[in-house]
Amino acid sequence: MNSISKEKEFERSVKNKFNVYNSLFLNLPFRSISNIGMLIPLMQTIFKRELDSGSDPLTIMDSFLTTHADLKTEEQKIDFMFRVIQYIERQIVLYDSIEDAAFPQILKLEDSLTLKDYINLSDTTKTQAGIYQTLSNFSIRIVFTAHPTQFYSPPVLDIIAKLRNLITENDIPGMDLTLQQLGLTSLVNVKKPTPLDEAKNIIYFLRSVYYDAAGELYNEIKSSVPDRNFDNTNIIQLGFWPGGDRDGNPYVTSDTTAAAADELRMTLMKCYYRDVKDLSKKLTFRDIQGSISGLAAKLSASRFNPDEAVKYEEIINPLNAVRESLIKKYNSLYLEELDSLIDKVRIFKTHFASLDIRQNHSVHKKTIEEILKKQKSVSQSPDKFSRKQLISILTHKRFRINPDQYEDKLINDTIKTIKQLKHIQEKSGEDGCCRYVISNSEDIFSVLFVFALLRWCGWSEGKIPFDIIPLFESMEGMKNSEFIMKELFEIPEYRQHIKNRGNRQTIMLGFSDGTKDGGYLQANWSIFKTKETLTSVCREYSIEAIFFDGRGGPPARGGGKTHRFYAAQGPKIANHAIQLTIQGQTITSKYGTKEHFINNCEQLITAGLHNSLFAGENSISDESRELIETLAQISYEKYNELKNHKTFVPYLENKSTLKYYGRTNIGSRPAKRGTKKRLDLSDLRAIPFVGSWSQLKQNVPGYFGVGTAIRILVDKGKLNKLKKLFKEAVYFKALILNSMMSLSKCNFELTDYIKKDREYGEFWNILYEEYKLSIEMTLLISGYSTLMEEDPVTKESIKIREQIVLPLLVIQQYALQKIEQNISDAGTYEKIVQRSLYGNINASRNSA
Repeated sequence: MNSISKEKEFERSVKNKFNVYNSLFLNLPFRSISNIGMLIPLMQTIFKRELDSGSDPLTIMDSFLTTHADLKTEEQKIDFMFRVIQYIERQIVLYDSIEDAAFPQILKLEDSLTLKDYINLSDTTKTQAGIYQTLSNFSIRIVFTAHPTQFYSPPVLDIIAKLRNLITENDIPGMDLTLQQLGLTSLVNVKKPTPLDEAKNIIYFLRSVYYDAAGELYNEIKSSVPDRNFDNTNIIQLGFWPGGDRDGNPYVTSDTTAAAADELRMTLMKCYYRDVKDLSKKLTFRDIQGSISGLAAKLSASRFNPDEAVKYEEIINPLNAVRESLIKKYNSLYLEELDSLIDKVRIFKTHFASLDIRQNHSVHKKTIEEILKKQKSVSQSPDKFSRKQLISILTHKRFRINPDQYEDKLINDTIKTIKQLKHIQEKSGEDGCCRYVISNSEDIFSVLFVFALLRWCGWSEGKIPFDIIPLFESMEGMKNSEFIMKELFEIPEYRQHIKNRGNRQTIMLGFSDGTKDGGYLQANWSIFKTKETLTSVCREYSIEAIFFDGRGGPPARGGGKTHRFYAAQGPKIANHAIQLTIQGQTITSKYGTKEHFINNCEQLITAGLHNSLFAGENSISDESRELIETLAQISYEKYNELKNHKTFVPYLENKSTLKYYGRTNIGSRPAKRGTKKRLDLSDLRAIPFVGSWSQLKQNVPGYFGVGTAIRILVDKGKLNKLKKLFKEAVYFKALILNSMMSLSKCNFELTDYIKKDREYGEFWNILYEEYKLSIEMTLLISGYSTLMEEDPVTKESIKIREQIVLPLLVIQQYALQKIEQNISDAGTYEKIVQRSLYGNINASRNSA
């Protein structure tokens, strides 16, 4: 089907349905102000017109409150704004539900290929054989992270799921009732969630979506491959960071990690128990019933008791025995249902999702230093060791470490965490927790400190059943990564460790901090080149490189169109697996329903297949590489100039919502690392950094420097070469299209008033000029007449979302302007700013 058909279907099943259900919703009464729903469409129209004419939010809002809302007192006006925010938050939930309900129908009109289509279109037996071989060794790993942009509680998620079903069935009475329920249900946490709360919120999706979806996807993969001997349940892997990611989050402790692992395992046992009980009603044969009921009893006991852990063999062996009996004695009755359960057991084993541990290198460094100070066999201060001496100690020395010897809480808990990993593996299986990610990896000791801690805290002899994963996130870290990995591979003890791990080295590359550090083009191009370099290094040592991408949601954090990104990887980049983090609203928008999960996973698999078999198509010529390199460097210089501008940090602090992220009850993690009062950009976490630009509707990290870089090359007579680059270099095109998405979500009219500000006007103008230039230049080299021309459905979705959220954004800016006036009621307006964050985050769906 062509895009016109897709656009018509979107209009029919999304836009028109939203208009119908929104009219129902807008007539729902709220306490004290019954006509607020009718005023919201008026606000959308008037606010858009007034912003376009150059009015500022303060003037617009004051006029509307007096003229159209007829509100007299300050108390009435404030109450009205809070009610508007509540309405818009729920409008966004309604729109999300309608869009998700329409997804299966719109998907049928997509140009993207299913796995079965991909195989069937393969024109040679040789190509098909290559596909089967690749599928047999390939894997995707979706790692769900807990970041402060996913805050709906399970009860609200249940309402959203209910809305999707009612929309699909066109059940108007049911919608009316459920919308009333939505209107009266709080969407905001009363208090900050704990890390365990965040874990449970993500486990909601594991239980309600991914358990069945992964089973269906695997069955679909098997049915797509004519070879009935296909057996690769590792092709679908789920990872989990809530409860294990302690980088910058002091609230994640060893107890949290243990509880998260238990919660994952117990939830999985509940899923298994449900399936086994359903099977028991069908497998009513005398010599099978005993095995089924015995398994059900074991699973039942382990559902709520963290100390009752069932081994993998205790689940899979009875099921395999029942399978054999069904085939031999009972005409393979209900074999398909049993095989479906067996596949799920082989996929999820006893852990459900693999819990990753992540901590910052600086914490390990501090811990190692304190450990060495207490060792009698170490005769000198750690800072006096030569590099060679320290490597020898970390790889050879054996120490017994007791966490209670260390008074420092962070060091004490770091040791406790590592010591308990063996216990977690004993209960949940090795796959339950077998990866340790090190943030801020800048040298070989980032890895060797963790290697030593694992040796000293549980595995003093024999194999260490953990992948030690350096995370190179800064420009400097990526630059040094080649030499770091080479030096590590030259250390016999570490090389043996890699051999024990199947000669595979997982390396994580972080988009978000890279973008914050080097700007959009430079960060993305550096990651691409780093992957090529590290692939070559690993191949030199006969090691398979596995790249784990911290992709997040928006283009500024490595997100955007995921399939397009992975389909654009070239032949110089290892393609044994695709691993990426999914976070925030991206969990609900891209993986929140069974249909979304299956489609997005399938697209990742086809991207991997394409790269394995046709990677040559994505080769970047030397001439193209030179062009991209030049663009990235110019872009970096432009972004670096902005980042070093004296107003950069003050602008974020005083003109954006940055300071309010940490005050909301969205996530458990602080907005910045460390405890320094003065804001340091290097300490600022990427989510509030990117999110604050998104709240301003300026999205600087997703485009800044792109326009300048292109214009400079155009001025040098290279326009035709740039057009050719866009057309032929798939990777470069993917970067530009993602940047176009960031640009399409900007609305500088919202903050146009800042250009008159004595302190910040010049800086605002710098941003605005680059924004305009980036639109002009990306359209010039693409040949498009408008942004996102190739993706009209997503473009229209963004347009509708921006229209919905506009009153909320104006209220947010109005509150910020009121606060600047140093009014006596500033605290109330600060609360308005905090409340306004939620709806805008969800409306963008991949804003932070």
